[in-house]
Amino acid sequence: MSTSPFDLTGTLAVVTGAKRGIGFAMAEALAAAGADIIGVSATLEASGSAIEQRVTALGRSFTARAVDFADRAAVLEFAGWLEGLERPVDVLVNNAGTIERAPAAVHPLDSWDRVLEVNLSSQFVLSQAVGRSMLARGRGKIIFTVSLLSFQGGVTVPGYAASKSAIAGLTRALSNEWAGQGVTVNAIAPGYIATDNTQALQDDADRSRSILERIPAGRWGRADDLGGATVFLASSAADYVSGIVLPVDGGWLGR
Repeated sequence: MSTSPFDLTGTLAVVTGAKRGIGFAMAEALAAAGADIIGVSATLEASGSAIEQRVTALGRSFTARAVDFADRAAVLEFAGWLEGLERPVDVLVNNAGTIERAPAAVHPLDSWDRVLEVNLSSQFVLSQAVGRSMLARGRGKIIFTVSLLSFQGGVTVPGYAASKSAIAGLTRALSNEWAGQGVTVNAIAPGYIATDNTQALQDDADRSRSILERIPAGRWGRADDLGGATVFLASSAADYVSGIVLPVDGGWLGR
């Protein structure tokens, strides 16, 4: 029997936005540490997805759920499904997110509304439902994905910056209420990670160069750079860690 505080054998983790990028890497890392996975994404295949294949290759079970996080009713339905499971959720990773780019003066209001719904409101709805069950059992781990724009304003992404700043605040608010009842709530702030969400920046030679010049690590991050932080915050090693935003940014914020 393992005595490692990072061993997640026997736990059930829900990872939203698990189909690709950071969510894929988080789900993979949790499975490698022993967790069974419920993977969630708006377009996740019912079976045969790349993340399912990776998780099952690691010897863990995988359940796929397709949920549109812009649809409040769909999120509530999914939350109810989780509450009805015989096996409780031990770890909730709120990673699903979206970004809409347009200058603030002409930023479409429907883009603003959609980003806030996906990145903020749906996260609270799901955390509230799963959190109730965790509180009843007196244990659980909730992990949000925030952003460097939880600390900075960004350019032409007002909804994204606002939502990610708000999630940092929500992390602290939930922690204040729940940490004393055995439920830790933390967030991870990825730096500039080479994923679909940052493709526009990667394709802009000037922006990409200026970003790279500021990263002390000397490279863009990879999705799998987030795995260790995710496993740590999901594990018993972090039982006395709550209400933090942990940057994984190659030193960007320290520059």
